[in-house]
Amino acid sequence: MDYKDYYKILHVGKDASQEEIKRAYRKLARKFHPDVNKNADAEAKFKEINEAYEVLKDDEKRKAYDNFGNNWQAGQEFRPPPDWESRFSRGGQGSRGTTSQHHSDFFESLFGGGRGHFTQENFSPFDQEEYSRGHDLHAKVSITLEDSYHGAKRTITLNRTVDEGGGRLSIQPQSLQVTIPKGIVEGQQIRLEGQGDSGYAKGQRGNLFLEIVFEPHRLFTTSKRDIYLVLPVTPWEAALGASISVPTLGGHVDLKLPPNSQSGQKLRLKGRGLCSKNHIGHQYVTLAIYTPEARTAEQRELYEKMARIMPYNPRSGFGG
Repeated sequence: MDYKDYYKILHVGKDASQEEIKRAYRKLARKFHPDVNKNADAEAKFKEINEAYEVLKDDEKRKAYDNFGNNWQAGQEFRPPPDWESRFSRGGQGSRGTTSQHHSDFFESLFGGGRGHFTQENFSPFDQEEYSRGHDLHAKVSITLEDSYHGAKRTITLNRTVDEGGGRLSIQPQSLQVTIPKGIVEGQQIRLEGQGDSGYAKGQRGNLFLEIVFEPHRLFTTSKRDIYLVLPVTPWEAALGASISVPTLGGHVDLKLPPNSQSGQKLRLKGRGLCSKNHIGHQYVTLAIYTPEARTAEQRELYEKMARIMPYNPRSGFGG
């Protein structure tokens, strides 16, 4: 029979305190609980962790285990001494003739069966008298720029772990109404307290963190709190100046184009970005001059006249 190093299984030293043992156990039990960990060996690892904790949390069992462990050497088969049964009697609670399917042969050879058995169904990954906070959940929620600009409410559905009692966990879809704060930016998180996974043994729920993602917009792009728009203008609007109605997330506003504006020139609409209570964003308008096509003789004649009376070479700096 192979010897089981319960200290090694729980990743603690032989001089570990009960608090250290309990803390290590809780961490590992949470990690390998079969309802949480879907790896093929999770259930076997979970049972091994619980078996180790069942021995080391009990002062009598731990002392006996330590005494016999001191006489064991690697490579040897482990056998309890002949007088072990009388030295560690359970007063009839155990059964030497019956082997529990939930404990290892090593455990049974020392402590027998009939007590302290655990299963996935009725054993919490934490002592039943202890409460353990549920896991925090992280998800992404996609919103429009208008949602951020005005603030909004969105209903989302996500799968959350629910404690059904007795250590049993299930994953159920649940809907939540989320308030989108005005002026929230992409990548920012909304924290919903107590909306994460259910805690173990009636422990507190974890929190839910929602990361904001912006849906693509047909007109605007963003950089943090600032909104960007490419504005098409005609050559005469750029040359003569004009008042142009410009879309913003809050509705259309009039933008005054100065005379002799150039393509690529950037104008600012103050406070028309994503603004919150403590932060302000702006909208930047980049001009793009669009030239009409010369489709008729009259239109071509107009361009020829412009070329004669307004000689201009935008490539003069190229040389050659």
